[in-house]
Amino acid sequence: MQNPPLFKGGQGGITLTVSEPAPRLDRWLAAQIPDLSRSRLQKLIEQGQVQRNGSPCTEKKTGLQPGDSLTLTIPPLTGPNLEPEAIPLDILYEDPSLIIINKAAGMVVHPAPGHSQGTLVHALLHHCQDLAGIGGEERPGIVHRLDKDTSGVMVVAKTEQALHHLQAQIKAKTAQRIYHGIVYGAPRDQQGTVDAPIGHHPAGLKKMAICENGREAVTHWQVLERLGNYTLLEFHLTTGRTHQIRVHLAHIGYALVGDPLYGPGRSLGVNLTGQALHAYCLRLDHPLTGERLEAIAPYPPEFLRLQRVLSRRA
Repeated sequence: MQNPPLFKGGQGGITLTVSEPAPRLDRWLAAQIPDLSRSRLQKLIEQGQVQRNGSPCTEKKTGLQPGDSLTLTIPPLTGPNLEPEAIPLDILYEDPSLIIINKAAGMVVHPAPGHSQGTLVHALLHHCQDLAGIGGEERPGIVHRLDKDTSGVMVVAKTEQALHHLQAQIKAKTAQRIYHGIVYGAPRDQQGTVDAPIGHHPAGLKKMAICENGREAVTHWQVLERLGNYTLLEFHLTTGRTHQIRVHLAHIGYALVGDPLYGPGRSLGVNLTGQALHAYCLRLDHPLTGERLEAIAPYPPEFLRLQRVLSRRA
């Protein structure tokens, strides 16, 4: 039996007929539809989006018999909060498999409490007409995320195949993300590593902290430019924990300028949207061609102004 074509949400359903006995529904579907991951298929099964011989089948371990007819449906996006919005995007690269953008500081990546509109997801749904349903309804195509007030390069998948390929690269560290940030203080060394576990701060879930029972977190840094009592640093991450760079820098006494959670909050005469942290470079293998791609996100204007101000003071 030939594999069916890639199915995208909101375009109806796909019907398959079982030709040989199969011990598990989820595994059989994953073999027939390689563009959808087994975890994604399991969620659809749990949501009642798979029918077996005309009746909903919500158990992933259901056995199949020859002649069984299965219909899989990926529901379209619903609700006012996920309506596409014509928000401009700074696109660094785009093709049928993926889009790489330079996210502005202040933009939330996906809908969350208090941010039901104006997110990157809303903008992407307007720009990429077939993105709905890729990887989930609330985070379609999102491979990785950036904090609201962190600017810089992000990759978004436009197919299920690209999504899982890119997520695997992030997990395996074959995709490289390089950050630049301006910190308070002047490190004595030219480079260093922070290896300290990160978990939720006991004072509140929105803040992270160094804690013994936290998850492993490793940040490598090096000096790019000394700006008197401030320093422009480059960061390479071995792990990708929430607020990792921000927490690690505060831990070693060099908090990011403008960081509202982990920094001293002093004003330097530059109106920053948030912390002076920018995802500068992303390197990855194209999920379809295997070609190595590199995307550079130029510094935002406020980051450049801060750099100039500090250079003059140095």
